[in-house]
Amino acid sequence: MNIQPAPTDYQAKPDLLKGKTILVTGAGDGIGKAAAMTYAEHGATVILLGRTEEKLEAVYDDIERAGLAKPALVVMDLATVTDEQCLHLAQGLAEEFGHLDGLLHNASLLGERRPIESATYAAWQEVIQVNVNAQFVLTRHLLPLLQAAPAASIVFTSSGVGRTGRAYWGAYAVSKFATEGFMQVLSAELENTSKIRVNCINPGATNTSMRRTAYPAEQPTDNPSPEDIMGVYLYLMGDDCKGVTGISFDAQ
Repeated sequence: MNIQPAPTDYQAKPDLLKGKTILVTGAGDGIGKAAAMTYAEHGATVILLGRTEEKLEAVYDDIERAGLAKPALVVMDLATVTDEQCLHLAQGLAEEFGHLDGLLHNASLLGERRPIESATYAAWQEVIQVNVNAQFVLTRHLLPLLQAAPAASIVFTSSGVGRTGRAYWGAYAVSKFATEGFMQVLSAELENTSKIRVNCINPGATNTSMRRTAYPAEQPTDNPSPEDIMGVYLYLMGDDCKGVTGISFDAQ
């Protein structure tokens, strides 16, 4: 596994993403919301995808109030999404935008934190569905749109527990091992035949609702905010990282 730290001295140009169209999953909250806002602030047209319409609309309104490029909004529950729904989404995006320059797979479920022997199959299935299966089917149908761009980036969201297994992290840890593997396979397939680069980001301990749920005894403000780790998210979406693929980056 090729793991690298985020480029600490990276300074994104204000117009780094001007003219680019980027889809962000889980865009209504936490890191997804911060990434969507950051991409919009650097010139991108952002497609906000998530399951909670109210949260997506709030991000949409924030982007519009800031006078940035008008975003698009897609309400989609990855826990129940079907192959047909993803195909329909891709067809709609093709009609409206023609291509995609970037895809950030940010949406994830934490699921149960308990020993394997007491884990429930339903909860296991839901985590694998959102964190692995939905990523596959979305990527599968959006690849033609990414291939239609002059250069494109797919970024997956990993975790430290997806590199070294940890007790009681169950389906979440397994899903992140799968995410790392999916990134490596896809990167290898596209490296010599496509203009698409494929990488992972491990955000590390960040002050998000998922982190607060996983570590209730932790002081949330001891961890950086999502906005504080956006450098690597910008780096991987912009043209400054052309040729960079198959790498799992640590945001911290």
